[in-house]
Amino acid sequence: MKVSMKSRYALRLMLALALHEEENLSVKTVAAMQGISEKYLEQVIPVLVRGGFVKSVRGAKGGYHLTRSPDDYTIGAILRAVEGSLAPVSCLDDEVNQCERCKECVTLELWEQVDRAIANVVDHVTLADLVDKQRRMERRCRTQNTPTVSQLS
Repeated sequence: MKVSMKSRYALRLMLALALHEEENLSVKTVAAMQGISEKYLEQVIPVLVRGGFVKSVRGAKGGYHLTRSPDDYTIGAILRAVEGSLAPVSCLDDEVNQCERCKECVTLELWEQVDRAIANVVDHVTLADLVDKQRRMERRCRTQNTPTVSQLS
């Protein structure tokens, strides 16, 4: 399974909004923060708005913000909103397998295991988890780049 650029950008957009939860962020601001083209973000945002993930606010202090707490978004839900199914093979897209080879397909069980493994990761990591990791990473990098007193002497 390969995650599309659109999904990766959607996740980065959601992360930016979660990191700045108290603000409305413009497309221009998110694009600058994330190093993403504004045009591309303008294609991603409607999908997230339609899915109820993001809300737009008009006006001078307008922009976009999350509709819920970062704890309420799993990475799997965000990816599925953009991608649709995350199944590694199309025969696992439906609730009941519709594949004509289902009864004789020796690899079906393998694909089901892969599907469960993917879901187990993306459905158990929340946007809040990524926010926490981002903030820890920023603190660690800030600490590593700050010279100590002994380095200044």
